[in-house]
Amino acid sequence: MIARTSIICYDNKNDAQRKAVKMKQARILQNKAYLYVTEFFAGMSVMAVELGASRLLAPYFSSSQIVWTIIIGTIMIAMALGNIYGGRTADKNPDPGRLYKRMIVSAVWIAAIPVIGKYLILGISALLIFTVNSNFLILAAFFACMAIFVYPLFLLGTVTPSLVKYTVDSLEDNGKTVGMLNASNTIGSILGTFLPTFVTIPAVGTSVTFLIFAGILLLLALVYFISAKGGGRSVAVGVFLYVLCCLAGRSDSFAFWENDLSYEGESVYNYLQVKENEDSVILSTNVLFGVQSILKKDDSLTGMYYDYALAAPFMAGVYEKERMDVLVLGMGTGTFAAQCRRYFPNAHIEGVEIDEKITQLARTYFALPDDMPVASYDGRAYLNVSDHKYDVIMVDAYQDITIPFQMSSLEFFRMVKMHLKEDGVMVVNMNMRGTQQGSINRYLADTISHVFDCVYTVDVEGSTNRELFASASPNADPDFHFIEVMQDNMALTPDGDLMELMGQIVERVQVYEPGDYVLTDDCAPVELLGMQVIDELIRDEVSYYRSIYNTQSLKGLLKQLK
Repeated sequence: MIARTSIICYDNKNDAQRKAVKMKQARILQNKAYLYVTEFFAGMSVMAVELGASRLLAPYFSSSQIVWTIIIGTIMIAMALGNIYGGRTADKNPDPGRLYKRMIVSAVWIAAIPVIGKYLILGISALLIFTVNSNFLILAAFFACMAIFVYPLFLLGTVTPSLVKYTVDSLEDNGKTVGMLNASNTIGSILGTFLPTFVTIPAVGTSVTFLIFAGILLLLALVYFISAKGGGRSVAVGVFLYVLCCLAGRSDSFAFWENDLSYEGESVYNYLQVKENEDSVILSTNVLFGVQSILKKDDSLTGMYYDYALAAPFMAGVYEKERMDVLVLGMGTGTFAAQCRRYFPNAHIEGVEIDEKITQLARTYFALPDDMPVASYDGRAYLNVSDHKYDVIMVDAYQDITIPFQMSSLEFFRMVKMHLKEDGVMVVNMNMRGTQQGSINRYLADTISHVFDCVYTVDVEGSTNRELFASASPNADPDFHFIEVMQDNMALTPDGDLMELMGQIVERVQVYEPGDYVLTDDCAPVELLGMQVIDELIRDEVSYYRSIYNTQSLKGLLKQLK
């Protein structure tokens, strides 16, 4: 009898609480449909913000698996804390108005990301670059993600437990009700995954994508408070701030300090930037690091690794053949391809570039000929469906500042070898020359040495790049084959500057001594290895300014930078 009485009292207490909730609810919530709509769009907005976060961070920190791990982990932390807080506050004060006010705050915060997000990223990076000695990019990405995205997603994390409180009327159908809420959230999340990637980001950019989904959240709260005939001040402030963010945050410029960009935009895969000066046109796919392609207006050598890669056609006997077939995996805007066509009239060149937008920019800004075929495909997938063999294959595929793991493995280089003619040559651009024993370039070179018997490397003067050359010839002498063929063909080139550079390469090229570092499809930690080298490069670059900061404080550093 005591237990039964306790249950009755408990049910009466819950009934009274539910009645109190019902009295506070606006008419729009009486049939629960609006609560499901709220759950649907909240789930959609979470995923849209997550994808927007990757695009906001990528130009500064890359879009590698490491950065994605940071984004997903940070958002999961925010959502978990929001679930806990939302459940507790809903139990203590079951007023839907409190939830919709939190949604207003979240909407305004998300709308403000295009306005202040880039400045926060650079500010956090500037602070950390003088205070940490390792894992700079990882820490900078983590703290930037925490500062920008945790709070609004924490607020959105309160939605589900709060809505459970408002929708569950009895213990008899609570499973069905919670299931419907979760289904609404999941379906919204699915749409929130596809819409930014395939619709809003390519069409209007990352900044406007944030504004669109912030506007959806604000509209949900607005409709609720109109129905409830309350919350006027919160709504007015939220709408005012949102409009300000729309006016100030519509720019899609990540490099906001640049005033002379010919083009800046986004594709499905990359942030893209074209800059032009007196003698060159340059493509970059990130803000803080590197040049991905370059066009010299006077058709001269670039002074970069593309020039060194021209040794590959010489090694393959370019002037001894009626036709030389060249494949470029990671075409970019066609710097290497254009040089091959300029210096080797018998070269027939094909390119593979996964980002079709880059190819369009190549045709517009970089004078890529219309008759030069470029397949919009992943490089490895292209080799899978092609049965053609080539005299030269250049591998220059990068995902921001890291190598796609599927194009760095033992299995991939075996595939490349299968597509080379008997005397063909593969050239690989390795853009991060580290000094550590287990650096990413050591891994790549060792992996290639397990496939090719004849491997040479040469460091590109004045840069962090290293070019690797590998021969598919079964009869090649690893100590002399490249040099002999290259010297024979160098004598036939009509261009003096090119002959001089090839002579320097002959003097500096080295036979690679293989080790036991091997990357496979199953295990290729290229992101971590790449981050290690980037940390080393950053540390070397800022060592001078860090010493000034340590000896003369911030005042001395600012004086030096002026």
